Amino acid sequence: MTDAPTPATDGRIGNVRWTIAALLGVGTIINYFDRVNLSVATTGLTQEFGLTQTQIGLLLSSYLWTYTLLQIPIGALLDRLGVKWLVRVGTCLWAVASFLTAVANGFGLIVLSRLILGIGESPTFPGNAKATGYWFPVRERGLATASFDAAAKCASALGLPTISLVVAAHGWRAGFWVTGILSVVYAAAFWLLYRDPQESRRLAEPERRYIAAGGAQKPGLADTGAGAAGVAYLLGHRKVWGLTLGFTAYNYSLNLFLVWLPGYLQKQLGVSVLKTGLYLILPWLVATLTDFFVGGLLVDRLIAQGHDPARVRKIIVTAGLILGMAAAGAAFTQDVNVAVIWLTLSLAGLAAAAPVFWSIPALIAPKGAVGTLGGIMNFSGNLAGVIAPIVAGVIADRLGFAPNFLLTASLLVGGIFCFVLLTGALEPIPSPDRS
Repeated sequence: MTDAPTPATDGRIGNVRWTIAALLGVGTIINYFDRVNLSVATTGLTQEFGLTQTQIGLLLSSYLWTYTLLQIPIGALLDRLGVKWLVRVGTCLWAVASFLTAVANGFGLIVLSRLILGIGESPTFPGNAKATGYWFPVRERGLATASFDAAAKCASALGLPTISLVVAAHGWRAGFWVTGILSVVYAAAFWLLYRDPQESRRLAEPERRYIAAGGAQKPGLADTGAGAAGVAYLLGHRKVWGLTLGFTAYNYSLNLFLVWLPGYLQKQLGVSVLKTGLYLILPWLVATLTDFFVGGLLVDRLIAQGHDPARVRKIIVTAGLILGMAAAGAAFTQDVNVAVIWLTLSLAGLAAAAPVFWSIPALIAPKGAVGTLGGIMNFSGNLAGVIAPIVAGVIADRLGFAPNFLLTASLLVGGIFCFVLLTGALEPIPSPDRS
């Protein structure tokens, strides 16, 4: 077997894999534009339809109902059918969901459109994790994963002020027309550009050998078995539970911030719609930078320098979740500037942990089971994401929004203990004995 080229030869072997990473990153940005558009529209929806904060919480969580229920089935389908077709169909549904919301005449149709959005977005993150496993050698996996995970935070830094400007100028429906058009454009781009490595005509042989020799996963059926048998086998391993529960605490916090921060600033701190978008640039921009440079670039660099890969990843995840607890500081202030500082620190820590979480399924899953493991992790994480907006809305109606930040910090403590104590060595789970 030919030795894997060193990183220094990268310019001579080609960079098609990084164009794939960029494509996945752009898709994640559009994907999150479609998620946060409703957050910006909450004031307009409340005024037009007379909704309570509890009803707004239900709306904000509703896309996650279908998204979450489909995570494990979608993960299994990704392992069986591959990334290309499932994500192609999904991107078309993003556009349908946005256009339906733009013409909605009441609460029910908005809920329906968000359910469709959840169906369309369900393959995105497990599919990105699987595509990264196909396209990247292990030593580049951190940065490659960060390229799509940091995009999620960048989407909020870009999307919240952009959609706020559109909504402030043209009303809440205009925000959904804009995101629908962007979704159509991306659907066409993905349809034309994405192929797995074995299908890509643009991938030259030197880069193909470099990817394969570096430990990239090969397409094929899962060694764990299909469907429920594969899920049951993975759930029999402590490291799957440690990864999943740690990610669940992270995702509860992230979804609370993603869907409720605009409403929190507007309702509790009295910030206008336009200024809300401007205030939220800082925390999401900082989150983008820590995601990419700490969770991605720093992790890869430390591992390349010879540090133990499992130790590096565990330290980054643990430190990130600890810093995420800074959200508790926002519970004790009515000063918008102080609140934004606390929230910026919290999001910086959570963002640093995020790409490490998403790099782990491709490192520990048995052959062909990355999608299933990613689906298990994302199912549990987004089950918490379903609960977070609803709980936050109920608490906000009864006690004000501040106690939500204390609850979030408490859940992160539990997530840290589960991740540290249960995950163990970040090495592949053995395939079941089929003799």
